[in-house]
Order: sequence, then structure tokens, then C-alpha cells
Amino acid sequence: MPRFILNGAGAPEFAALDGFTRGYIEALFFTEEERLCEESGREMPEVAVNIATLESRFIGGDAPGFADLSTCALESIKADCAAFQSANAALLAEAYARDYDEAQAGRDLWFTRNGHGVGYGDREALELEGDADEAYEALTAEMVAAGAHTAAWSAALAKRDAIEAEAIGSRLYKAANAVGGRDAYVGGDGKVYLS
Repeated sequence: MPRFILNGAGAPEFAALDGFTRGYIEALFFTEEERLCEESGREMPEVAVNIATLESRFIGGDAPGFADLSTCALESIKADCAAFQSANAALLAEAYARDYDEAQAGRDLWFTRNGHGVGYGDREALELEGDADEAYEALTAEMVAAGAHTAAWSAALAKRDAIEAEAIGSRLYKAANAVGGRDAYVGGDGKVYLS
């Protein structure tokens, strides 16, 4: 499968953004590309696959990209990303200490806050570790042994949920959902805006 390549990702203005904000913008265009192409009358790129090498790449098309962001959308994105990073600095520092980087954190903010079915809560690097993971697994086994929807099952579930709520991914997921979703659209000037 081809890797998503954001149009305009080589622009100096894009490179000057922090990794979190670049990841956020990449995710925005990755998830909204088809709809933004339709709204702007642009042609979607196609995927070409070389069967002999199993390599794939995008060909043709003219999908919207970084250069198509309106000035107000870019400023809004920068403000959203800066505010989220500031409000969750300690939690993000914990995440970055694992096998997880700023660009993925930015992508996960977009994915999570807009309900794309993937995000902070799905990253293995952000799951429980050590004693917490062992306690979670023990409670899962306790639930299975107790049988579904019994009092013992409910008690183990409540304890397990409390442990899971402490996972970095769960806490970032909650923080991202608290800021609410954004919607991208093409304005009359052909630029991409956010609502």
C-alpha cells in the first residue's frame, strides 16, 4: 500500500512547523482528501502497483495539500496544536519517552478528536506497562472465570476500567475528545478552511 504523501510537504513553511503540527496537518489531508478533491473539483490520485516488486505509488491527480490551507485555517491549526501540547505537556512527554513521536501524536489528535476510529487509544506504545498491565490481565481472567454479567464480573470490570483509564493512550484520548472535532471544507476561493 502506498504511503500517504502530503502535497506541499517539502515547502519550507511546512518544514518550519513543529513535528506535532506537521503530523496534524498530514492527518487532516489524509482523512479528508477525497472529500476535499470532490468539493474543489480536483482529481484524486490513483495507486499504481508494480506486481514484480510489490511497490506502490500515487500517480496523477491533484489532491489539495499544504499550500491550499487558508491562512486562517493554518493559524487555527497552529493555535489548536500549541494549546493541546501545552495543556498535555507532561502526558506527551511520557508518551515521547516510549516508541512514539511528535508527528504521530499530532496525527492522533486529528484522528481522535474527529472520530476516525483510530488514535491515541489504539497505539501500542501508549498502553499499560509493567504491574498495571499484569493487574489488567489478571482482572480480565477474573472476569472470564466469573461469567458474564455476574456481580463478580461487574466488580472486576470496574477495577479493570479504572486501571485502563491510567494508560497514557486513554488519558490522551480523553483530552483530545474534550477539545471537540473540526471539519475541513473548501471555500469559494478554493482554499481549505476549518469549521
